[in-house]
Amino acid sequence: MSQVEIHRSHRSGWLRAAVLGANDGIVSTASLIIGVAAAQPAHAEIILAGVAGLVAGAMSMAAGEYVSVSSQSDAEMADLDLERQSLNDNYADELKELAHIYEARGLDSNLAHAVAKQLMAHDALGAHAKDELGLVDRVRARPIQAALFSASTFTIGAALPLFVAWNIPGSLLIPSVAISSLVFLATLGALAARAGGAEMSKGAIRVTFWGALAMSLTAAVGGWLGVVV
Repeated sequence: MSQVEIHRSHRSGWLRAAVLGANDGIVSTASLIIGVAAAQPAHAEIILAGVAGLVAGAMSMAAGEYVSVSSQSDAEMADLDLERQSLNDNYADELKELAHIYEARGLDSNLAHAVAKQLMAHDALGAHAKDELGLVDRVRARPIQAALFSASTFTIGAALPLFVAWNIPGSLLIPSVAISSLVFLATLGALAARAGGAEMSKGAIRVTFWGALAMSLTAAVGGWLGVVV
């Protein structure tokens, strides 16, 4: 029995949004909590800053993803409209164009023309969308899906360091939030890499590095501002 291949490229849209949301949720909220805590305010003020960061960040992620992916979707639709008009006005030229694409991929001229003719008879716009424009339905831009994934995963990610900060006040707050957040980030990076078919250790290291850098910088700024104020 032949082995069934498991492809993961169709996950790229929602996986990118989900990983970006969770990563930003952990990094931004942990960094915000650590930066504020370094200025030595009351515990309630630290938690308030963390909750505000969670809500603002989730809405920002949703809006940003929706606008960004909507722009991509608009560009795709504009290309499809242009292609649809070209098919109506110059069907023969579009047939030759598609045949040339197949020739460039290795088919001889007669076979390329026959394949293009048959595919266009079945779905002319679909054939050009896939082979000329590179638009495949399973990886097409989906603004609402991207916005929902980003907002929800940001909220989940942000809730993790916030939960730690809520339960561990005092001098242990900063190291507890920092260490736990790095663990969360390493786990996220590894799981995201596995979902995408990449090496788990590489995914964990790159996410953890940038998270540690962000928390270190905000801690330094918070400590400096706390001394100045």
